[in-house]
Amino acid sequence: MRVFITGASGWIGSAVVPELIGAGHRVVGLARSDASAAALTEAGAEVVLGTLDDLDTLRGAAAASDGVIHLAFKHDIAFSGGFEEAAAADRRAIDALGEALAGSDRPFLIASGTGGLTPGRLATEQDGRTPASLGAHLAGAPAQRLANAHATLALADRGVRASVVRLPPTVHGDGDQGFVATLVATARDKGVSSYIGDGANRWPAVHRSDAAHLFRLALENAPAGSVLHAVGDEGVPIRAVAEVIGRQLDLPVAPVAPDDAAAHFGWLAAFLGLDTPASSAYTRELLGWEPVGPGLVEDLDKGHYFAAPSA
Repeated sequence: MRVFITGASGWIGSAVVPELIGAGHRVVGLARSDASAAALTEAGAEVVLGTLDDLDTLRGAAAASDGVIHLAFKHDIAFSGGFEEAAAADRRAIDALGEALAGSDRPFLIASGTGGLTPGRLATEQDGRTPASLGAHLAGAPAQRLANAHATLALADRGVRASVVRLPPTVHGDGDQGFVATLVATARDKGVSSYIGDGANRWPAVHRSDAAHLFRLALENAPAGSVLHAVGDEGVPIRAVAEVIGRQLDLPVAPVAPDDAAAHFGWLAAFLGLDTPASSAYTRELLGWEPVGPGLVEDLDKGHYFAAPSA
């Protein structure tokens, strides 16, 4: 297949590109900078220059492809207080890509998230599939992202083999600069590795290589309207994560009271206290996907998250 990927040079995309090329697919990646374009070329992909806001570019690249994987999201804007703006840009991109693929039966995958679906209960691929199934607790950013996923799934009725791959809060691996890396940096800065409350709340997780493999399997075989969970660990207690960080950095491990979490963790506090375990049993059965990368605790114990920061 000739596959068009947005976010092709990002954390997930830079693993998906070689996964697809290694399986014999041709990859065309969207690049918004010369540096991204160079990285994609070096990886063996073709390049289309543009951004998520260049809707005509998205339509043209999608129309010329045999399938599309949409991974790009304006995380820099979202995490600086502009999630609504980022979600709106994401929706426009989804609509443009879906329009180009309508009636073709070609695959269209987007990345979404498992967070917030069923707090305190193991979330499955059947949860949150329709707006009516969402609980009253789900509002704001998670609801906006899910609305975009619902719009993608609706494209199945327009002749698109659309599916949604939900990613857990942490897609870990060497080079990760996300939530876990931020937690490590906070521990180093504060001189203590901490968790909120009793730290029993759980996060699902997946190794980046396993997530990339699932995107390929879904591109090749997922039925229209599929919701898939890229989940390796169903739920790792945050206290267990803090304990590994403390051991690796030779720091004490201590709880932070919920009322003090924002002061200690900053923006990360809003996510760190969530209890959002998730299952991938249906995904594994449907596509024969079996994670083989290290789990989150094992990956942390490899030490790459704790390399001394460059000057």
